This record gives sequence, C-alpha cells and structure tokens, in this order.
Amino acid sequence: MNKKWAYFTGTFTALVSLIYISGYGYIFKAILTNFKRGSLTPSNDDGEKFPAHPVTNQHAQGFAKDGGCNPTELSAYLLKDLKRTGTSSLVMIRNNKIVVERYWKDHQAFIPQNSFSMAKGILAMLVGCAIDDGYITSEDQLISEFLPAYKDSTYGKYLTFKHLLTMQAGMDWDEEYHHPFAPNAKQYFVDDLSEQTLSVEVKEMPGKKYEYQSVSTQLLGLTLKAAIGKDLADYLSERIWKPLGMEFPAKWSTDEKGLEKAFCCIHASPVDFAKIGQLILQDGNWNGRQIISKSYIQRMLTPTNENDAFCYSVWADDDHNLKHRFFYGFLGQFIIMVPEKNMVIVKTGLSDDLKVDDKLRPCQVRLLIDELKDLT
Repeated sequence: MNKKWAYFTGTFTALVSLIYISGYGYIFKAILTNFKRGSLTPSNDDGEKFPAHPVTNQHAQGFAKDGGCNPTELSAYLLKDLKRTGTSSLVMIRNNKIVVERYWKDHQAFIPQNSFSMAKGILAMLVGCAIDDGYITSEDQLISEFLPAYKDSTYGKYLTFKHLLTMQAGMDWDEEYHHPFAPNAKQYFVDDLSEQTLSVEVKEMPGKKYEYQSVSTQLLGLTLKAAIGKDLADYLSERIWKPLGMEFPAKWSTDEKGLEKAFCCIHASPVDFAKIGQLILQDGNWNGRQIISKSYIQRMLTPTNENDAFCYSVWADDDHNLKHRFFYGFLGQFIIMVPEKNMVIVKTGLSDDLKVDDKLRPCQVRLLIDELKDLT
C-alpha cells in the first residue's frame, strides 16, 4: 500500500509540476475559485469570484413603468424557451417605458449579472467617448502610438483601433470555450492579462478578414486605458453610468493586477443594461445631452464588408423583417435594439445550448423580437 501511495503521490506531483511548467497553472486557480464561490463553470453570477473596480452611479433614475408592466402575459412558447435556456431576467423597453420586467432563479433588479461579451460593445462605446474627448483622433489611429512595442511588429505596426473593434486584427488566437486548456479559459482566470495579451503575435496583415477573437478586445482595452490615462471602470462611470443616471452601481472584474477584463465581465443590473440599449437607439443622446457623437454611433452600428453580421463589437441582423442590432454575451446575454419598434430587450441567463444561424447569430434573438414586438 505504501509503495502504491508513493507512486500515486509522485505521479500526481509530477503532473502538477508539468501543468505549471506548461503555463496552465491558472487551472488550479479556476478550480479553487469555483469551489469557493458556487458554480464550477463561468456563470452570470460570477461577480464575487474575482477582484473588481467599481462603476459608480449618480442621481439614479429608473425607466417609467408602462401601465401593462408585468401583468402582460408572455406566450407559453416564449416561456418554455426562456426556461430551456436558464433565463434569469427579461426586460423589455418600449418608447422609453418598461413593458416587461421579469426575474427568475431568485434574481431581482438590484442583483448584478455578468455581461460576458456584451462588455465588448460597451467598450466600443467608450472608444467613441475617447474620440469625442480628444484622447484618440479616430478609430483609424494606430495602436502603436499608445503601445510602442507594436512599432517593431511585422504586422502589428499596422494595427488600428478599428481592426480590434471589428475583429480583423489577424492575431494568433483560436477562440475556444469548451476545454480548460483553451486560451479563453486562461484569459478568464489568469493573474496577469497584460502579459498574456501582449504575448499573442499578430500573425497576418490586419483588416484582411474577420475572425472573432476575445484577445483583440483585451488588447483594445489595454490601448484605450493607455490613451485615456485612467481605469476603464472609472471612465465608464464618468462617461456613461453617471450621465445616464443608472439605477444601480456596477463593477468590472479585473485580474490580480487591477486590469479590467475588457473582453467581458461588467456586472450590472438588467435595467441598466437596458439603458445602454436605449442610448444606442437614441443615437448617443440622453435627455438632450450628446453622450456619444451621433456619427460615431452610426459607424459603430454599420456592418463590415468582411462580415455583414458584425459591426464595432455589436452584432447586426438586416435579414430579419425588423432590422436590429444586439450585444451578445457568452451563455445567452443580450441587449437587443429594434429601431422600428423603439424597443430594447435585455435577456440574461445561463445556457450553452443556443442554436445559431449560418452567420453565428443566436436564433433566440429573433424569437425574442417576434414574441415581444406587439406587446404594449
């Protein structure tokens, strides 16, 4: 028995050492973090698992309530799909009023939920703010002007903000969510995001093709932070959270060094996510104040030539009878904007079984629009 135990212990120690030497030590952090804090996998309730920077609000003001709010019946078909996809909240705004506000699984309006990759679209909005504020000349500016190391990169010296916004950076990165050794898993748990991000090579000329890569957004976050000279969470608070009178404070998860996870992880109330969508619907204007320039919002919502389903980190669907744009986060987080109906839909949840169309757009987005478009 002692020999067997010694063999097992030696083998286990050697395996652990090999994992660390190979650069996968973050896996143990992931296991410990998840065992301590509930779910063993990423979830929309991950706000307590990681350090975070606060996103403070000011002069909180909620949406007006429509007379039919909540008594409005949702169809059995929609409710079944919401249950199947582990929905935790559904908010629908029509003409700047809440028509539907529902929560499941012990969630409430004040409970922040993980944006996942919806944060990419919010970061794109902050790029527009930075252009308006003069920190950046335009989205065509080279990132090497803020991160000088890219001046010596064969292809990286051509990289612009726009390449990162439109997922045309040409980086050596395979987007993969389903095994613990994938770079995305490391990105979620790694202690030093800057080190990981800057170690990824630009493998080909930017702007030549679309390839969805979360590392592009993390690099965008690094560059934006260098341009504005402050934390992204502080800038989000200053330029969006406070001016919009968000109902609740939010927070933005960071690595152990205090760098925001720009590719994901803004934890906020669904009703405040709805305000993000309403600001987009209003071309960046809020109560008569131009928060983000209208021209930038229009560019942000314009699909690229390389992928007509993708804009500046926001998805597009002009094939549906009601054209719409939407922020899309892992496991089924959506902020959907439907201009023709003056409608914003926010849905949060936890499902890895979302069917997508041939352009990789989740089919549930159209379902939500079709089922909610006539509610008043």
